[in-house]
Amino acid sequence: MLGNITMGQYYPTDSVVHRLDPRVKILLTVAFIVGIFLVHSLWGYALALAFVYLMARLSRVPFKMLMRGLRPLRFILVLTFVLNLFFSGEGTVLWQWSFITITHEGLSKAVHYCLRLLFLVIGTSLLTLTTSPVSLSDGLELLLSPLKVVHFPAHELAMMMTIALRFIPTLLEEADKIMKAQMARGADFESGNLLARAKAMVPLLVPLFVSAFRRAGDLAMAMESRCYRGGEGRTRLRVLRLTLADLYAGLTMAGFVALIIVEGLLV
Repeated sequence: MLGNITMGQYYPTDSVVHRLDPRVKILLTVAFIVGIFLVHSLWGYALALAFVYLMARLSRVPFKMLMRGLRPLRFILVLTFVLNLFFSGEGTVLWQWSFITITHEGLSKAVHYCLRLLFLVIGTSLLTLTTSPVSLSDGLELLLSPLKVVHFPAHELAMMMTIALRFIPTLLEEADKIMKAQMARGADFESGNLLARAKAMVPLLVPLFVSAFRRAGDLAMAMESRCYRGGEGRTRLRVLRLTLADLYAGLTMAGFVALIIVEGLLV
């Protein structure tokens, strides 16, 4: 299961999407999320699926890798579907038994929220898979830099988010090693009820937290030894510049959002 989590991972390859300006990719991801919230029919989700498939092909990220990242969300998706299916009492009744009632509106709402959650995760995964942590930090800091006039800590916030994303794969790898070591000593993480499984996770969580605090201390010591004092006066190895490809990407996303709005007006 740990290997199925793709958030925070970077897929290095040479593609059109990888070469886009990170500021543009962040804004396009926000626009995609807004567009998903404007979808109100299956036709809109079909359009979103075609758009995601096109971006995956252009980025050369395997579509199976995006789908693999959805596996850890199975429980959340099932819970979302069940809650909306059985607890939406209004609308045309499709099936009823005792106190359990399934309505047409409840079924539509359950499918709607599950698809929305799926596309939100896929969209944000495409951002992290096609943007290195350093580029993501630079883009986020430059986007937030106008807020420095009100003393907003743009550099510190971008640094914290980048470090958090960077440490996700590291902590997952560490958790996998600890889990295999505990299983070699006879630990069982699969059998038993929910409470038993939660208790079985204690031998995994304690060393993982110790390792995370140790890594955080090592990182702080390394940054201090290199005289890190924040973003004031810092320069960048790669200066971000907008290109025609960024303009075309923005126009493509604007066309997608426009089609979503038109589809919502026609429904």
